[in-house]
Amino acid sequence: MTLLGAVPGVAAEQEQSRGDGQSRPLLPRPSRSGAGTDRAAGADASAPGPGAPAPRPPQRVVRAALALGARLAARLGRAPLTLVLLVGLWAVGAATGSLTRGPSDALLDQIGIGRPTLHAGRWWTPFTSLFWCSGIGAYVFTSLLLLLVGPAAERRLGPLRTLGVLVAGQLAGTLAGTAVVAVGARLGEQWTLSVVGQTAVGPGVGLFALAGVLGYRLTVLWRRRLHLLVVLVPLVMTLYVGHLQSVQRCAGALIGLAAGSLLARRLLHLRSHRSSHAETRVLVALCLVAAALGPMIASLYDNAAGPFNTFSEIYLSHRLTPDEVADFCSVSAHDCARAHAVQRIFDTPARLMATLFPALLLVLAEGLRRGLRFAWRITIATELLWTAMLMVLFAETSTGSSDVVQYFVEALLLPTVTVGLLLVTRKRFSLRLPRAVLGRLCAVVGGALAVASVAYTGLGVLAARQFEPGATFRGMVAGLPAQFLPPAYNDLLPDYPIAVGPFARALETYCGLAFWAVALAALLLTFRRPVVHVDAEDAARARKLLVEHGGGTLSFLTTWDGNHYWFDEDGRAAVAYRVLNTVALTTGDPFGDPQARDRAVAGFARYCDARGWTPCFYSVTPQTRAAAGELGWRSLQVAEDTVVALPDLAFTGRKWQDIRTALNKAGKQGITAEWWSYHEAPLALKEQIRAISEEWVSEKGLPEMGFTLGGLEELDDPAVRLLIAVDEDRGVHGLTSWMPVYENGETVGWTLDFMRRRSDGFRGVTEFLIASAALGFKQEGARFLSLSGAPLARSEKEPPAGLQKTLDWLGRVLEPVYGFRSLLAFKAKFQPEYRPMYMAYPDPAALPSITRAIGKAYLPHLTPAQGVRLMRKLSS
Repeated sequence: MTLLGAVPGVAAEQEQSRGDGQSRPLLPRPSRSGAGTDRAAGADASAPGPGAPAPRPPQRVVRAALALGARLAARLGRAPLTLVLLVGLWAVGAATGSLTRGPSDALLDQIGIGRPTLHAGRWWTPFTSLFWCSGIGAYVFTSLLLLLVGPAAERRLGPLRTLGVLVAGQLAGTLAGTAVVAVGARLGEQWTLSVVGQTAVGPGVGLFALAGVLGYRLTVLWRRRLHLLVVLVPLVMTLYVGHLQSVQRCAGALIGLAAGSLLARRLLHLRSHRSSHAETRVLVALCLVAAALGPMIASLYDNAAGPFNTFSEIYLSHRLTPDEVADFCSVSAHDCARAHAVQRIFDTPARLMATLFPALLLVLAEGLRRGLRFAWRITIATELLWTAMLMVLFAETSTGSSDVVQYFVEALLLPTVTVGLLLVTRKRFSLRLPRAVLGRLCAVVGGALAVASVAYTGLGVLAARQFEPGATFRGMVAGLPAQFLPPAYNDLLPDYPIAVGPFARALETYCGLAFWAVALAALLLTFRRPVVHVDAEDAARARKLLVEHGGGTLSFLTTWDGNHYWFDEDGRAAVAYRVLNTVALTTGDPFGDPQARDRAVAGFARYCDARGWTPCFYSVTPQTRAAAGELGWRSLQVAEDTVVALPDLAFTGRKWQDIRTALNKAGKQGITAEWWSYHEAPLALKEQIRAISEEWVSEKGLPEMGFTLGGLEELDDPAVRLLIAVDEDRGVHGLTSWMPVYENGETVGWTLDFMRRRSDGFRGVTEFLIASAALGFKQEGARFLSLSGAPLARSEKEPPAGLQKTLDWLGRVLEPVYGFRSLLAFKAKFQPEYRPMYMAYPDPAALPSITRAIGKAYLPHLTPAQGVRLMRKLSS
């Protein structure tokens, strides 16, 4: 359908029968069903057609499915009310033959809620509508909603209160939604006139009310998110689909929120609470996502009639109907060819152009979520462009009819509201992209536009005979806008040559599509890959702060390449971090003045919030964990530091037998330990060190891990000391590297980092080197040495719970490849003190992003072949 063809008075007068005998002008997506009930509103999914039998899933997938089923069964076992409601819903549907297409018309008249049944005196319908759904899609959607909300509500509200809220919400929501539609129809509003005769069923109204009440029993973070979804989902369905059931769900959600606030006695608190920058950005981005997805959702329904669906063609193009093609063909042969050309678009890959504007809005929503001013400006310009286009259409098609005026007012409402929202929240989008990044973006997008335009015009002129009429340069230039705009905008453009030959059709299909693919990908990558400036002065300032005040046992890792630095306002504390996929991952604890470190956690969190990043403190001590806990953050143990006290160290007694054996064997074989700095070591020693490291990597078949695990590059620091085991022939058998731990300008301890041994060398060389280092540091007056922490390994003094079980399982899976648990067991030979190391994060929903960021930090250069090899080793 085209934009002009959607305007009442311009398209042919067609009317659609409604359940109450009312009629209305045809909207952009005409109904292909004359049903007057709300069956279509529940048809959220259609059953797949028959196809070839699926291959047998691997045994591992079957086991995972069985485990998931077992967890679901266990969860339902703790939620008896949810289980009864779920089984009862499907049993009633099966018993009445309502699972596939919903209740029969006769049954629906007795149990469905709507103005017709209430006027008929069936007062019980608000309650009986709870036990049926309008089709298989609605049964699946309602079941998933019940499984998500029901168990949590029973756990926090109790079964009886959950049942009471569900039933009360169903009664109040269905009555309120029906009343809203009836009042709108009495006032003559076209949308409500089209649905006032519908009859709806389904417990979704009560479930949305229950979710609204449940949100007040959750933490602040999850309360906001659940309430946002509770409002957004039914609201989008109401505005775009517009069925009676959508209105009732929206009413149920609002009633649930109001009742929950009164029950929780938090109304005044909610009014006084101010959202952070990040929360506001997420809210605005979700509004834009709703504007993008709303027309796409409405297109799945044959009789969508929501107020915002009246001009959905501006966002989502649809295939021309046969009647519309006939109307164009009745005008002229050229218009007929043009209509058929638009129709052909939907039979080629160019049909993706129909979803161009939703895709653009989704990409812009990501930029808004990040707080980028550039994304804010593009969104404003896009919405203003659509507003201007609607005003031009109104000026061209207005006949003075009140229906036409109302039609355009509804169409203008969405872009106007969006622009208003962006203007009100403009101060939250202050993050500016560097000029170099903007320059590269403009070069990529501009270059793609130039290539696509030259290809269409130049090659089109060369293939002029494949166009009707024959292509000229001026004609091809006139046809350029049609290549870069969705099909619905075609009738707003001037005449241009129509492709009739295969090569010409290929130009029409791929030129615009290729440009937008490049442009949207470039925009998304620009939004998703933040550029953080690395300043050598910041690195020097951070090292000075570390040496002067000190930090934790891993704080020297903050001096490595790849880190960026945040300093507090007084310059007394700093945080080293790296940004990976919008996750700001710290390298250990804050360092600097001990009195300022705890405050640095909150300060760095605010810094990330202003930039749309998710902060994550990684490998931190209990002190930082406690500071993050005061902000309401969660934490997980990710490693365990092993610290050996040096003042009273003596390798005596049975528990030190392995260490004494290694020292004695080394002496008998003529192996000695030598201290070196890597940049001062002889070339012969460096070459052997590189060879040993390469041998280790080749045996693994995988790259060396980075982030908190150093490699050869990290050895080349004057402050790092190397202890090398060499024999009488100057052959290197193994080496360890040690990083200083500072306190008040002095070195008080040392941390083990790099550790390698030759495959055919002295077997106890690692024990020998660590023992020799410990004795040497003790003589120098150091207080301790840290054997560092092994990732995903811990001594398991406490039983794991929740996500900790997952991390422990991951450690066991990776053990054959990287040996983290074996490493921790090896360090036990030195009788260390175990100190847990944690990961602190603000948002459990961000754990998937944080996990990907950590994986990328540890393996930034993992190739596809190495990834395949890793998976093979893990599955063997």
